[in-house]
Amino acid sequence: MAETATQSPIDRLLAIMARLRNPDGGCEWDLAQDFSTIAPYTIEEAYEVADAIAGGDPAAICEELGDLLLQVVFQSQIATDDGLFGFNDVANAISDKMERRHPHIFGDGKTDDVRQQWEQIKAAERSADGGAAGALTGVASSLPALLRAQKLQGRAARVGFDWPDTKGPLAKIDEEMAEVAQATNDDERHEEVGDLLFAVVNYARKLGVDAEGALRDANMKFARRFAAMEELAGGSLSGLSLDVQESHWLAVKVSERR
Repeated sequence: MAETATQSPIDRLLAIMARLRNPDGGCEWDLAQDFSTIAPYTIEEAYEVADAIAGGDPAAICEELGDLLLQVVFQSQIATDDGLFGFNDVANAISDKMERRHPHIFGDGKTDDVRQQWEQIKAAERSADGGAAGALTGVASSLPALLRAQKLQGRAARVGFDWPDTKGPLAKIDEEMAEVAQATNDDERHEEVGDLLFAVVNYARKLGVDAEGALRDANMKFARRFAAMEELAGGSLSGLSLDVQESHWLAVKVSERR
C-alpha cells in the first residue's frame, strides 16, 4: 500500500517497515531477520551516531539518527509479527518510564538531589520486577568493556566502595603492572592485563575522565597520524626501518602542534 502525503513521518516509516516484513511481497532479507540477527546492526548504528556527533556535521547526525531509529522500528515490527508488542508499546513504555523517573517534573516529588532520586526509583523498579536490587544490577554485560568497567566502578562508588582520592587507583596501577610482569603463562597474563585495564579505568574515573571516550579519541588520533605518516612515506610504510617510521611519526606530531 502506497504511503499518503497525509501520513506523519513516523507513520510513513512504520508503514515502510511493515511492507518490507510482509510475507506477501515483502523483502526476503528483512523477512529472514529476528531480534538476534538485527542486534549487531543496532549496536553499530549507535556507534555511527556517536561518530557523526564527533564529526560535528548536522546532516550526518540527522542521517545516522534516522538509521538508529530504523533499528527501533525494525525490532518493533519483528515483535509485532511475533505477537509480542508493537512500536506504540515501546513508545508508551519509555514515556511512562520517563514520567515515573522524573516525579520532580511530572509529579510532586520535589527533591534537592535529582540523581539520587533517579537511582532510588531505578532500584525500586528492579525490585518490583522481581530482580535483584544489588548496586551493580542492570549494568548490561554487552556494553563495551571500558564503558562497563566505568559504570560498575561508579555504581560501587555510590555505596561507598571507592578510593578517597586518586592515590589509591594510581598505586593499584603500579601493583597490577608488576603482576602482569610476573605472570608466567597466557592465562595469567590474560587475567592480569584485564586487572590492569580495570585499574586504569578506575584511575580515569577518579580523574573525571570518560575512559571509553578518551580511548576512542586516542584511536582516532592514532589513525589520523598513521595516515599522515603513510602520506609522508609516499603511500606506504612497508619496508621502511623503524627509525625512519619513527622520524615520520615525530614529524607528524610536530606538524599537528603547529
